[in-house]
Amino acid sequence: MNPVPTFPLLAASQLAGTLTTCPYCGVGCGVRATVRGDGQVDIAGDETHASNAGRLCVKGSALGETVDLDGRLLHPQMRVQHGDSLQRVSWDAALEKVALGFRSVIEQHGPDAVALYVSGQLLTEDYYIANKLMKGYIGSANIDTNSRLCMSSAVAGHKRAFGADLVPVCYEDLELADLVVLVGSNTAWCHPILFQRIARIRETRPQMKLVVIDPRRTATCELADLHLPLKAGSDVWLFNGLLSFLARHDAADASFIEAHTNGLDAALETAEVECADLAAVAKTCKLDPQDLLTFYEWFAANQKVVTAFSQGVNQSSSGTDKVNSIINCHLLTGRIGKEGMGPFSITGQPNAMGGREVGGMANMLAAHMDLDNPHHRQTVQDFWQAPRMAQRPGLKAVDLFQAIEAGRVKAVWIIATNPVVSLPDADQVQRALAKCELVVMSDIVEKTDTSAFAHVVLPALGWGEKDGTVTSSERRISRQRAFLPAPGEARADWQILCQVAQRMGYAGFDFSAAHQVFDEHARLSSFRNGDAFGQRRVFNLAGLSGLDQAAFDALQPVQWPIVATSSGEKQGTARLFADGRFAHADGKARFIATAPRAPQHATDSEYPLSLNTGRVRDQWHTMTRTGKSPKLADHVPESFVDMHPQDALLYGVREGMLARVSSRWGAMVARVHHGGGIARGSIFVPIHWNGQSASDARVGALVNPVVDPVSGEPEFKHTPVLVEEFRVAWYGFLLSRGRPVLDDVTHWTRIQGRRFNRYELAGRSPIADHGAWAAGLLGVDIADADWLEYQDASAGIYRAVHVVDDRIDACLFLSPRPDLPSRAWLASLFVKEQLEDVDRIGLLLGQPIAKGADTGPTVCSCFSVGRNTICDAVREQGMTTVAQVTACLKAGGNCGSCVPEIKKLLTEISIVEVV
Repeated sequence: MNPVPTFPLLAASQLAGTLTTCPYCGVGCGVRATVRGDGQVDIAGDETHASNAGRLCVKGSALGETVDLDGRLLHPQMRVQHGDSLQRVSWDAALEKVALGFRSVIEQHGPDAVALYVSGQLLTEDYYIANKLMKGYIGSANIDTNSRLCMSSAVAGHKRAFGADLVPVCYEDLELADLVVLVGSNTAWCHPILFQRIARIRETRPQMKLVVIDPRRTATCELADLHLPLKAGSDVWLFNGLLSFLARHDAADASFIEAHTNGLDAALETAEVECADLAAVAKTCKLDPQDLLTFYEWFAANQKVVTAFSQGVNQSSSGTDKVNSIINCHLLTGRIGKEGMGPFSITGQPNAMGGREVGGMANMLAAHMDLDNPHHRQTVQDFWQAPRMAQRPGLKAVDLFQAIEAGRVKAVWIIATNPVVSLPDADQVQRALAKCELVVMSDIVEKTDTSAFAHVVLPALGWGEKDGTVTSSERRISRQRAFLPAPGEARADWQILCQVAQRMGYAGFDFSAAHQVFDEHARLSSFRNGDAFGQRRVFNLAGLSGLDQAAFDALQPVQWPIVATSSGEKQGTARLFADGRFAHADGKARFIATAPRAPQHATDSEYPLSLNTGRVRDQWHTMTRTGKSPKLADHVPESFVDMHPQDALLYGVREGMLARVSSRWGAMVARVHHGGGIARGSIFVPIHWNGQSASDARVGALVNPVVDPVSGEPEFKHTPVLVEEFRVAWYGFLLSRGRPVLDDVTHWTRIQGRRFNRYELAGRSPIADHGAWAAGLLGVDIADADWLEYQDASAGIYRAVHVVDDRIDACLFLSPRPDLPSRAWLASLFVKEQLEDVDRIGLLLGQPIAKGADTGPTVCSCFSVGRNTICDAVREQGMTTVAQVTACLKAGGNCGSCVPEIKKLLTEISIVEVV
């Protein structure tokens, strides 16, 4: 492998540790990062942070493995036209190219011919400058964000119901509730720290109930009292049915409804058209009627109910209606604004909430003001002293890239996101960028699927180097603090944006530090905010205005709205709507009539299966960061197609084989998997794999581009697809310290190991001479090498090992079948300084000689505990509980995200022993 460059060492005074915030999900966990003397980074949870109290999930714990400079974009680069290679240039040349390019397009075609596409990975300060530039100076609202893909339906639902994008609850409410309902959220994997808070409190309050509503039986379901595996897309039927049930069974809070809401009659009338009959709702949702009745009765009987929802609700062509159907049930019962109750949107990205605060989407203005409100537009324009204010909403994400392909948008700046992988109909995004006159990309990674289409690439600061703020799902603003120096020529995103704005001739961008940007953001939140100037806005950071560098550096996590008390303290707000006052002009919340409708594209004879997409436990987005961590690579090493065994039989594929999944929009290849949690007629494919980590695993290419008509959020959870065998002549895998030549490999996936790279391989062409082929793959001259090999020509099995100075350098295993030897044992050989004779024998045999050497697939990533290790210990010691496993092996004792998997293993072992 190529040597990994390291950061320059920091001064001794900087080695004590820095309190910062995790850059992954919207939980917003506090992190303590310490740079050691050798330049490595130690990561621990921040015990003082209210979100996690020192706990981290495995992704957060592994952050130290992701901050090296291998693969980093360190210098500005440019290309003259598509097809030319990118060449290093100066910052002056790159900034001038961007500024002149945007200015030229604006002069020739108007401000709506340019656009920005940004990310929930940005800090609030970056987001703020991007929106100020586009909406107040360029004069177009063509700025959207990848948060459009995950949280925009929640935003739209909040605005319709509450009058503004307001999350009323806090994390503590999950612990105070008597009933927690998780809807469309595999919380155990996607928000593990929140899930563990729920799990721990249930140990002390066994009467507390947990209901999981999800088409799949996920890890979250393992701890649930009730799992409702509803038909994908039928959420509105279910919650309209609940609304009708609550109204008919005297669960409505009449005084709250009268004093604080409008619109109940229309919402109830709509709900009762199709959803008044419980049996009919159960049939539509494909649920057991008794289970549905149990859920309805629990909801009616428990005053303290939190309904937490995530992508399974939002990512739908009816996502906004799903959100409002949930909120309607809380408004009907008055279960909002008090401890232990309320609807709760759990955000997917670390700063999706911060982006919403600054108007990060194409239909919003900064400080929770509305783009379609003339008073709000004037307020923001006056505060910014902006020369040209956007007057109408801009293009949302999917529409934006369609407009680029159509030639209406001629220049786009993509910041901290990878749309060629993450957007639906991703091949269309490729076509759009290939035609675009000017594509600018700011990123931390040199080679991404998107950078292949960029004319200018700009090196940005990454986590650990950036300085600013993020806001979590519970409205808690936390600091991300820099503890590493800026590598190469990388700059902060807000700084790059300001420098381009200045070169375009715009005033108002002369910031010299992040705290100055934050201060302007805070001051705008309170500018003309009150009855004397119009409607009071709930979002208010008045208590944080005027922070200098020292105060900004010392800022403690705090929930907005934030005001200064008479004693000068900064007082945050845990819950909203305690006074029953909402953000609509009359102060009342709105019931929204939500007529149920099915996903727009139905399955048919040509595409008979419904594709659902989502995350896996140990990876994040398109893996540009988590893909660097060996600790995170072992749990789910490659993309997969999870499907019911009977469906697999029907479509001619078997577990472990490769399958081609195709839709009307594109195709991909992945390995067939039977997870046991998928219903017939559906499949699940994870979102993370990209063109840098696999040959053909971009699931975004399959996803249909239909969006919710209100929010513009795509329907990632329901695309009609076909699954077929992807026939190959051989399967194999390679573990190597070097980089192989993969030109003759039909399908491959690269997985980061510790001191090696692992490649899962498959080929369609038979291999005539395995030895020569293996030597070419590895670039090895067998005649002069320490080369071990075994071949069974009749069975088509081949094994080869390359040893250098008694250390294993590479090993290759090939077979016509996918059931190859364990990778876990082979991976352990790469940390040895010298192979033993028993290792060499085992390599040729294809299995370890020593008992227990094969730990099996990873279950607990935090402590690197494999499935075989757990199963062996359970059988030998007669363990029956997760606590016993944790006490013996540590597995499950850190973040707890593997606890459901351990529980499942215990159940499986007990069943086998009984049989």
